[in-house]
Amino acid sequence: MLSPLAGKEVPKSNLVNVPALISAYYEQKPDMTVNEQQVSFGTSGHRGSAVKKSFNEAHIFAITQALCEYKKEMGYESVLYIGKDTHALSTPVQISAIRICIANGIHVAVAKNDAYTPTPLISFAILEHNKKRDEHADGVVITSSHNPPEDGGFKYNPPNGGPADTDVTAVIEKRANEILQNGLKDVKKVSYQEALDSGHLHYYDFITPYVESLSEIVDIKVIKNAKLKMAAHPLGGSSIGVYQKIKEYYHLDMEIIHPYADFTFSFMSADHDGKIRMDCSSVYAMASLVKLKDNYDLAFANDTDADRHGIVTPKGGLINPNHYLSVAIWYLFTHRKNFTQDLKIGKTLVSSSMIERIGASLGIEVYEVPVGFKWFSDGLFEGKLAFGGEESAGASFLRNNATVWTTDKDGMVMTLLAAEIMVVTGKDIAEIYAEFEEKFGASYYARIDAPATQEQKKILKNLDTGKLSLCTLGTEKIEKIITHASGNGAAIGGLKIVTQNSWIAMRPSGTEDIYKIYAESFISKEHLEKIQQEAQSIMQTLFS
Repeated sequence: MLSPLAGKEVPKSNLVNVPALISAYYEQKPDMTVNEQQVSFGTSGHRGSAVKKSFNEAHIFAITQALCEYKKEMGYESVLYIGKDTHALSTPVQISAIRICIANGIHVAVAKNDAYTPTPLISFAILEHNKKRDEHADGVVITSSHNPPEDGGFKYNPPNGGPADTDVTAVIEKRANEILQNGLKDVKKVSYQEALDSGHLHYYDFITPYVESLSEIVDIKVIKNAKLKMAAHPLGGSSIGVYQKIKEYYHLDMEIIHPYADFTFSFMSADHDGKIRMDCSSVYAMASLVKLKDNYDLAFANDTDADRHGIVTPKGGLINPNHYLSVAIWYLFTHRKNFTQDLKIGKTLVSSSMIERIGASLGIEVYEVPVGFKWFSDGLFEGKLAFGGEESAGASFLRNNATVWTTDKDGMVMTLLAAEIMVVTGKDIAEIYAEFEEKFGASYYARIDAPATQEQKKILKNLDTGKLSLCTLGTEKIEKIITHASGNGAAIGGLKIVTQNSWIAMRPSGTEDIYKIYAESFISKEHLEKIQQEAQSIMQTLFS
């Protein structure tokens, strides 16, 4: 149900109480008999709320200690890069993590001048470090991504630079909960002052090497020469300093909107449910930027850790993420001479099937994986995937010479790529996608979120398809029912049903008490609604 606040300014009475939030982080203690208060790594690390006792200093002490033990067990003795976004809890979390790392004898690198660091810059730093040395640097990103201001998050990136896979996070999660259960007795820690004086804490310029290398992945020169008038909106996030450096270094005509952090994010318009959420793919959260679409040739935004992108054009408004992924893939494989047919397109199983149709027309294999960018990391690292993208507006791709750039999502190269595409093709992103619909058919795509208990989420995650007696979906014959992705064979944690011209997928959220129904039809909007209704009926049957 759409909130009356959707797309509007949030009342001051609804803003997060930052002092109370930070106090809760330090003072509230989790109850380990409550599942929701234990450490749980979803698709992007451990996330939670200090006031709900799911993201407190005790959690960070335990997770960081578990991580330090894991690093030593794996022989990762090089530096640990730590970055943070602009959520209110991120700085307290960074201080807590540093105290534990230093006590365990680990060298830590953080941003100079206490700056904020986007997720892709951590991935970039790890890869550049390990490329030049026979070492195993890794990293931590302190972020809850686009989540509301009161949330916190902690994500680990191993030496391949991407989000840790489940075999890693399961070890860290299990050990962290053991440490919490044992009253933090196994945690080694020093005071913050001792950490500062230890010689193990180092300050690093994450921004400059990244910005200076951008010409190796995007044609910045063609953007500059076209004098494209652009607007970058960091949504009060960690990309503020990066866009400032990009503008200065490349002399681009780019206005940076709201170039400062605000822990309450009071400048944001409310998302669909009335909450503040820095979701650059939401037309409601992005309402203020969409209003400016006619003032610029191109406007764009990123979430707080800059791993997601939102593209706004004069003719298309806020471009649907699936539409832009389709355009970006087509453009890269038709305009990068080193993007040859032996490379693959990476997509999540809930991303639009328009991508398969484009891939088939280009003779490029599509590699479909479960939700989570971690499934693309190895492919990008090894140069087997030219592109990896998620329907939630997260993607990255290879450099012009087809070598690795980042193995985590990079919302900033995706925004700059949009500028290159518009200059080189002379077309609006929306115009290019419209041509795809003429050639391959129109896609009708939507996602529905519904409340789910822990037990219902468990049922969906461990589904036995043998209990389903289905032959048709929306009058079409069902071609396949899958619980494992076709690309890598990994469990999808849910269900996908596919016909010739449509599909539905149901999966539980890894961070919220909801399940999600994704659906796409290449027949009609009415057909989309029909298969959505059938998906809901299937869910009711499973939960009954």
